[in-house]
Amino acid sequence: MSRRIADVFPRAPVVACAALLLATACSKTGDAAEAKPAAQAPRGATGAAPGGRPGGPGGGRGGVVLAASDVATLKPGVIENAFAVSGNLRPIETIQVRSRLNGDITAVYVQEGQRVSAGQVLARFESTQQESGRRGAEADREAARAQLQTATWAAEQSAALFKAGAIAEQENRASQQSVIAAQAAVAASEARLGAATAASGDTRVLAPSSGIIDVRSVQPGERVSISTPLFTLVRNESLELAANVPARLANLVRPGQVVRLNFDDRMVESSVARVSPTVDPVSRSVTVYVRVPNANGAIKGNTFASGRVIGERKSGALLVPTTAIRQSQNADAPPFVWRLAGGALEKRNVILGVIDEGNGVAEVKEGLVAGDRVIVGNVGALGNGAKVTIAGGKS
Repeated sequence: MSRRIADVFPRAPVVACAALLLATACSKTGDAAEAKPAAQAPRGATGAAPGGRPGGPGGGRGGVVLAASDVATLKPGVIENAFAVSGNLRPIETIQVRSRLNGDITAVYVQEGQRVSAGQVLARFESTQQESGRRGAEADREAARAQLQTATWAAEQSAALFKAGAIAEQENRASQQSVIAAQAAVAASEARLGAATAASGDTRVLAPSSGIIDVRSVQPGERVSISTPLFTLVRNESLELAANVPARLANLVRPGQVVRLNFDDRMVESSVARVSPTVDPVSRSVTVYVRVPNANGAIKGNTFASGRVIGERKSGALLVPTTAIRQSQNADAPPFVWRLAGGALEKRNVILGVIDEGNGVAEVKEGLVAGDRVIVGNVGALGNGAKVTIAGGKS
């Protein structure tokens, strides 16, 4: 009773079904074979890593792609041979006004931050005792002067009588000695008056110089002793920076050199005032003093400033960024740069002159010319003769 497949399904439909199944299988196999190479495709002919920067697999073999900012064109300019200095801008003079006597303060006339002139009264002491002593010394001086006048007149009379033979020589000489003693008494009384006047004057505390009151250490009614600090006076019409410079640079610094200082988002140009004649044995440095004018008092004392001492200034020097200068592992080898020529890299040794680290440029004496293009910064491994493409520009 069994029946053949051919009897149930006619031959033509069977062949068609087999062909359809075979076509479907072939189509799936073909899609898989085409997708596999796409997943394993290389980075590209340039060998650059994604993003157009060198350093990816094959970068040295197929060339590198750089941004326009990775290339600098050399041109002449101005360069300064300078070295850095920094420190606090201190007032040219700070004066501490102290008490010259023991006594009670009766009045104080100034406050912190107030500008005063030389000789201005800052405070007063109780002066009754000193004034009494001064007036007594004045009276003693007048008495001594009167005695001198009397002794002088008596000596003149004695001299006339001795000449006439009316008195003995001994009496005449005694009159002359009385004049000398009276003169000494006048001198002593004047000295005592001077001391008494000074003591009376010390009851008035005077500004020794013009300036600004920085510290007021006394109040009315206080009793102070000799040498007690009363005020601190600051002269700030000029400020001074004391900076330490390494001993190896000491011979490059001399008075009068230009110094550019930066502080509080400002820049001022000043000069070296003086240089210490000795090297500090501990720090092996030399102190350089920089004077900064401050006529209007705009710069506050102890402001921190940093800047550079300008030793030499060159115009028309061929300048190269310091980020383009490279050094091989051999310390004796000269520095070099990667020069871009004809779309390829060329290693060029250079001889440098003045190096301005502050502005990031150096003078090239030999090895390059104006208009040369060099690679700056860290752009990965580079090789001599490697092809270079500038993204968005020309190679």
